[in-house]
Amino acid sequence: MSAVATERQVAVAHLKFARMGPRKLRRVADAIRGKSVREALVLLQFSGVFASEPLEKLLKSAVANAENNHNMSS
Repeated sequence: MSAVATERQVAVAHLKFARMGPRKLRRVADAIRGKSVREALVLLQFSGVFASEPLEKLLKSAVANAENNHNMSS
């Protein structure tokens, strides 16, 4: 029995020491989860929620990590 495993590359960025409640951040993170990078950035820029600024910065960091460290394109 042979199982062919396809490895999926994932770029990761962590948000630490955010001076904001996790529920406030989670509400915005749930809104952008599963969307493309372009859709998520537009949603974060125009949401008007205070928690969207650190998550926008985090998303841009994850995209930069993917491009530089894993040779992925956004």
